[in-house]
Amino acid sequence: MKKIVCPLLIILAFGFSAFIVLTNWKVKEPYEVKFSSGKIHGEFKGLKASIKFDKDHPEQAAISASIDPSTIATGFFLKNSHVKDALDVEKYPVISFSSTEVGKSSDGYYARGKLSLKGVTRPVTIHFTFDDKGSQGIFKGTFNIAPKDFNITHKGTPDELTILLTVPVSN
Repeated sequence: MKKIVCPLLIILAFGFSAFIVLTNWKVKEPYEVKFSSGKIHGEFKGLKASIKFDKDHPEQAAISASIDPSTIATGFFLKNSHVKDALDVEKYPVISFSSTEVGKSSDGYYARGKLSLKGVTRPVTIHFTFDDKGSQGIFKGTFNIAPKDFNITHKGTPDELTILLTVPVSN
């Protein structure tokens, strides 16, 4: 009897772990995709995302997102125009991120992936938290980029930008 029960328990344990169900989260308004550095700050609209995430099994997660760079708002029309030129929004109408790895960190989670901006794709790591409220939640994250790494060399472009994300979701 012991010989049958032990393999059966192992099969059941592996069988149940194979059925981890990731939640498909949908972005809700009002979300924030902000950027800042020295004299320049602002935000983007037009966020679209596919977020499959379970806080207990982040290693199974898949996150992809895109944003329309022409939606930039710096609070100053002329600055908006300069940033749109620097990003060449006519030629590159989408900024996108796709995760390659998601995991737990000491203060929340991280998503490593590829950020595509102005025709250049570079690795980035987004550090984030997730406030789970049952069928709703909020992702909050930050990461930094060097604009010159994405061929953004317009006069007045800062050496580094901090990107701040606040994304309420529901399932």
